[in-house]
Amino acid sequence: MNTAKPLVITQGDPAGIGPEIIVKAFRDAPDVMRHCFVAGDVATLRRAARCVLRGADMEIPVARIDDAAEAMYMPPRCVPVLQLPDAVADVPFGRITEAGGRAAAAAVVWAARAALSGEVAALCTAPLHKEALSLAGVSYPGHTELLQAEAAHFAGKPVSHMPVRMMLANDELRTVLVSIHVSLRAALDAVTHDNVLQTLRITHGALSLALGRAPRIGVAGLNPHAGEGGLFGREEIDIIAPAIAAACAEGIDAHGPFAPDTVYMRARSTPERAGEFDVVISMYHDQGLIPIKYLGVDKGVNVTLGLPLIRTSPDHGTAFDIAGKGIADAGSLIESILVAKRLAGVNAGI
Repeated sequence: MNTAKPLVITQGDPAGIGPEIIVKAFRDAPDVMRHCFVAGDVATLRRAARCVLRGADMEIPVARIDDAAEAMYMPPRCVPVLQLPDAVADVPFGRITEAGGRAAAAAVVWAARAALSGEVAALCTAPLHKEALSLAGVSYPGHTELLQAEAAHFAGKPVSHMPVRMMLANDELRTVLVSIHVSLRAALDAVTHDNVLQTLRITHGALSLALGRAPRIGVAGLNPHAGEGGLFGREEIDIIAPAIAAACAEGIDAHGPFAPDTVYMRARSTPERAGEFDVVISMYHDQGLIPIKYLGVDKGVNVTLGLPLIRTSPDHGTAFDIAGKGIADAGSLIESILVAKRLAGVNAGI
């Protein structure tokens, strides 16, 4: 077990629920949160602690640290925060602002660089708001693309040579997306032989490490009934099936394409039966995320595959409508930290 390095959590957009679910996680899951710290703004986390404190008996201390290594020695239920100069943002709850986007991005960039340089074992990102990110002048639509750019720069490669994929997972189901944050029209164009095959390769490599064996991969079709033999579209015949065949020729255990409206049920694991597949390849964002989120966002975890670092995040957004009320559920964040620690081989303390 690697217990020599801490795990960093980015604070997320200060106008959203990120800071308060972080505080709740430190309060409610002290064993899980051992050796973790927050990259962000001390004042933002203290404001969140005041929100969480309403109606509760336990005060949650927020302590400023000057070095990541200090997180290894902090007492339970204390929130260690590494103050970042660009993360200061005194913004109202529930408001999309340039300052909020800039603060959230600053935390992600710091955490990515710390992970790439080996200063931290892994990172977990609290939710940011994509519109706020854009207002701040960040040219990437979300966490995944920003982390991809940082990793490519660190490796001295073009971004195109650092392919990544988003995996969403919970206790019952995993899915990996061929495309991420693009319009549906652009997502259809992204269903190419090379993109599907690359997704299969990345998924096989990442899950082989995580599971200790080759994963059983099911592949969703793009069209209703997986095209119904070409009646409802030929993408399955001309693109997806040949990519699966190429992956199988490389020793990847891939099957499909299957009808998108049934493959997730076949892959789902329950106490009564194991799923047929360890993971489903989804052709676009909502195709894969709707079944995952329907099973419950409190347990969903987002894992970025293909990066030379470990990154997880909760399976929900900033929830501006409830920010500052102290009622947000920290379950998905806690699950995300547990997954990051397992992937990093860090002792989760439980």
